[in-house]
Amino acid sequence: MEGSAPQPHVSRPPVTRRRELATGSARSLLMTLLGEYVLPRARPTWTSTVVQALATLGIEEKAARQALTRSSAEGWIVSERVGRRVRWTLTDQGHRLLTEGAARIYAFGRATPAWDGRWLVLLLTVPEPRRDLRQRLRTRLTWAGFGSPDPGVWISPHPAREPEAAAVLHDLGLHEALSFTAAHGAIGSEPAMVARAWDLSTLEARYEDFVADFGSLHPEGDAATLRAQTRLVHAWRRFPFLDPQLPRELLPEEWSGAKAVEVFHTRHAEWDDAARHAWEASDRE
Repeated sequence: MEGSAPQPHVSRPPVTRRRELATGSARSLLMTLLGEYVLPRARPTWTSTVVQALATLGIEEKAARQALTRSSAEGWIVSERVGRRVRWTLTDQGHRLLTEGAARIYAFGRATPAWDGRWLVLLLTVPEPRRDLRQRLRTRLTWAGFGSPDPGVWISPHPAREPEAAAVLHDLGLHEALSFTAAHGAIGSEPAMVARAWDLSTLEARYEDFVADFGSLHPEGDAATLRAQTRLVHAWRRFPFLDPQLPRELLPEEWSGAKAVEVFHTRHAEWDDAARHAWEASDRE
């Protein structure tokens, strides 16, 4: 028996080191599977298919089923019983979430626009007791690519992201913020400011780990390719949370992120057909 059908009801995250890829949370890995294999097919998938795929990634059956139940409770998927089996379909909310995520993941790092040297600067304060609000602000602005060189100051070399920042501030009820655009002046060091706002050394190390994991990986067989492709996408989809996509002028020489972009898109294209074939084979009626 595939399991009972939960009743549906009616959420971006920090990154772990490469050794944790194979043991990532069941729900996070489930979202990777849904976005990579279920979203493009636009039809339901069986519980057994999901459980089997997660098992190859080190997730126990109980945790896999709990991930399905919790994702349903959050309104991302809905269940349907077919005889003794259960299959899952993306809800409108889940489809929208995964479509937006896929667009950002697969476009990430492909193009770096020319930079005119201008910065967008936000000045705002959050009362010390409102730690929950401070964390939500940090999460949302970090996702939008902003860095904070000093308390109450957020910067981005992409002035076009001002509307996105405005939406974040509006959602959080922070109406006293100020914004302006400017070029760095003669006082102080621009590289030093960047180093204070973003931890590029840690980010570069993570890119190097990614290249080491996948740059020379050549899985044999469809099942192994499905697992490799899932790990690849699962690892890659975390980088938009970390990488502010700074202009090339602000990055270290021989930036490892450029190599990682090449590895991701090359491997993803190489493995796509075999991975999808393995998913289809396991998800038959």
